[in-house]
Amino acid sequence: MKFRRMVLLLLSALLLTGCTPLSADPVPANSYAPEDFAVVDGFLTYQGDSPSHVGVDVSSYQGEIDWAKVREAGVEFAIIRVGFRGYTEGGLYEDSCFRQNMEEALAAGLKVGAYFFSQAVTAQEAREEARYAMELLEGYELTYPVVYDWERQGAEDSRTRDTDGQTQTECAVAFCQEVEARGYQPMVYFSPSKAYSELDLEALLDWPFWLAHYTQDWEATTFRYHFAMWQYTSQGTVDGIPTPVDLDLCMMEFPVQTPEEEGPHA
Repeated sequence: MKFRRMVLLLLSALLLTGCTPLSADPVPANSYAPEDFAVVDGFLTYQGDSPSHVGVDVSSYQGEIDWAKVREAGVEFAIIRVGFRGYTEGGLYEDSCFRQNMEEALAAGLKVGAYFFSQAVTAQEAREEARYAMELLEGYELTYPVVYDWERQGAEDSRTRDTDGQTQTECAVAFCQEVEARGYQPMVYFSPSKAYSELDLEALLDWPFWLAHYTQDWEATTFRYHFAMWQYTSQGTVDGIPTPVDLDLCMMEFPVQTPEEEGPHA
């Protein structure tokens, strides 16, 4: 609810200054100045009034990562895949590199968050995914959010192939509410096309948005709504990561999270 209040304050400020033509839209507009985005030392940054933090998001696909080198390269935070649901039979699985990535990124001095790759087709399944992620994350010191990442799989045998936007939104709400109830900060990941044509963003305003939009030459995104974090390429190169990697720009500060129960990893 704290994030919703921040969003409403932002929307009020935009309306008072006349900066948004979408005055009837309950979802706050993108107010970042395009000219304030700049590439510095190989990473996209924001030079305006908002915070600007360099990050990556990784999974087992990146293989063995030298997190000390990643930190030396200028990366400040990492969003690490904790697990995923299979897109056919729907089983829940831990990412094979989750524990190593989490422990070594923290040891190298990076701030960390996590994401779960969802294939939920009901709110009940989304809550199950959140509980599964929370069990795996117990005891790790998280600063960045626990992210709900639902992406349609187009294969003939995909369980999410025909999932409609209302169901996707209900699943996102269920996941985020479950995460929040455990004392963690949720976040919702999406592309512009999903935001515009499938999700009900108004129903998700309690939580910050993570935008995935790959623009030419990392030009400022034209996405029309406010977002807290931007995944701007999937082809980044970072010393210490042996494969292409997603690069992220975060323009919001997150405090260290204090979940209700701490486990043995902290």
